[in-house]
Amino acid sequence: MRIEIVAVGTELLLGQIADTNSAWLGEQLALAGVDSHFHQAVGDNQARIVLALRTALARGDGVVVCGGLGPTHDDITREAIAEVMHVPLVRDEAIVERIAGLFSSRGREMPASNGRQADVPAGAEPIAQQLGTAPGLVCPVGNKVVYALPGVPYEMQEMFTRAVLPDLRRRMGQAGETGTIVSRVVKTWGLSESGLGELLAPRIEALDAGGSNPTIALLASGIEGIKVRITAKATDAPAAAAMLEAEEADVRALVGDHVFGVDDETMESAVATLLSLDGHSLALAESVTGGLVAARLVNVPGASSWFRGGVVSYASAVKHEVLGVPEGPVVSEAAARAMAEGARRVLQADVGLAVTGVAGPEEQDGRRPGTVVVGLAIGEAPSEAVVLHLPGDRDRVRQYSAISALDLLRRRLLAAGER
Repeated sequence: MRIEIVAVGTELLLGQIADTNSAWLGEQLALAGVDSHFHQAVGDNQARIVLALRTALARGDGVVVCGGLGPTHDDITREAIAEVMHVPLVRDEAIVERIAGLFSSRGREMPASNGRQADVPAGAEPIAQQLGTAPGLVCPVGNKVVYALPGVPYEMQEMFTRAVLPDLRRRMGQAGETGTIVSRVVKTWGLSESGLGELLAPRIEALDAGGSNPTIALLASGIEGIKVRITAKATDAPAAAAMLEAEEADVRALVGDHVFGVDDETMESAVATLLSLDGHSLALAESVTGGLVAARLVNVPGASSWFRGGVVSYASAVKHEVLGVPEGPVVSEAAARAMAEGARRVLQADVGLAVTGVAGPEEQDGRRPGTVVVGLAIGEAPSEAVVLHLPGDRDRVRQYSAISALDLLRRRLLAAGER
């Protein structure tokens, strides 16, 4: 079954509010095994809403439309649906009484305009509102269906779960359809989107040849790396989960240690897990990042058990006087190693991680903006330094520096533990 989502509201087109309703509905439809190939957003204009609904019905088996069910002049979803159905609107007095009762219970008189919310396209079935004043609608259009829901998110979610989802499942059962669609997001760092695509190309081609279930898609996520979304459709949740597990293993085999997490896991949580497994404590020395690395780490619950603290050695004098960095250029491999060693010594930690560099806009120590050096002191091995050349403006260089430093630490901890 294919259901399209249509979000109504000029404010969506103007960017005044984000369309979280369509995202939530898309997730719920997928979990129910319903395909949703298109989402539309349309302003408060009856002709354009009608066009959006007719287009959606031409492409699928039904529509979930959100918004435009309020009492004001620009709430015209009911009128648009009635036009699509070629029927008049009929006022339901039982709905009028319920809305009037809600106002009365609050010591207020119902404005006459709220009566519009009781207008129902002939042949449609209202969905009782339990959290507000706007009822929903189940509207047959030939052998297809339009579900109209309020735009207020918590009202929409309650009504969809209570009334729309059971009706969809009933229709799917009549058609002999059951199933679920689930996704898993594998997170990577250190590869370009094209480079990751080349690594995964053989697997994607094999899936396409086998019927495209599961599917793989690449999602560029800026400073959080490139995500690999795996989506599986199966008869039930356990079968879909088994497909995801198998496909994730194939992705990991191709991508290797560029994978740092899955779904809600972050780079800092991956580092936290490895530090905890090894019983290591961590100390930071940050220059160019100005505390960004520490801020990410303390977002992890339980960070106090392995994170000793950090020195924000932004001024060169602090590097020399507190961390023991020798006199000389401070954007250098030698300075980064000394910063990592100094942080470990000063804060009495097992591991020292340091970041120094040039965020711009001017050069420093003969290094161009975007040059960042990460230092690491871990175990008995000699401290090391890695030079990075990062793109973007000042803010992006600093953000990329923070996650890149954490990724270097993650990789070294993996190697040290032979995981």
